[in-house]
Amino acid sequence: MTNPLNYTITELNKLEPKKGRLLVAEPFMADPNFKRSVILLTGYSEDGVFGFMLNKTLDLKVNDVLKDFPEFNAPIHLGGPVQSDSLFYIHTQGEFIEESIKISESLYWSGNFNQLKKMIENNELFPHEIMFFIGYSGWDFEQLADEIIEESWIISEIPSNNIKDLTIPNLWKSTLQKMGSKFSTLSNFPEDPSLN
Repeated sequence: MTNPLNYTITELNKLEPKKGRLLVAEPFMADPNFKRSVILLTGYSEDGVFGFMLNKTLDLKVNDVLKDFPEFNAPIHLGGPVQSDSLFYIHTQGEFIEESIKISESLYWSGNFNQLKKMIENNELFPHEIMFFIGYSGWDFEQLADEIIEESWIISEIPSNNIKDLTIPNLWKSTLQKMGSKFSTLSNFPEDPSLN
């Protein structure tokens, strides 16, 4: 990365990646799949790393992609470039949806799909308690480690376990701003440094 500051992302990165933390794309990331993305890590081990982009909303609702599904006004997000023909979800209802996999305090992914549908039909689950994704983001363990060494990613805690806080506008910028003044400066870099 071309960094006009007198410090590096490596110096700023005080957190290790792990399940339940965020990967925040460095300001000048060239990869169009991940440019200015914020990714929630839902799995992190030597077997592999995976998660979902939180800030890439598609112009689709869940009923546009699931035909046999109760009426539900929830948007679809692009989770990443892997398995882009599959639907995934994270939610806050792990104590009620069997087979849910815990990500962090009060945040889960996957779970019994029929139970999920039943809860929606019974008005027991609402759009602010769940996020749907097409595809996911995935890496080999060493691949992500290399990308962090190359300063492609800033590691952050999640702002909260509330789905609403994970879907705010300008999540990339606001996440960096909450991390302190040096990160906040990064959030103001233009996407194309030649325009600065």
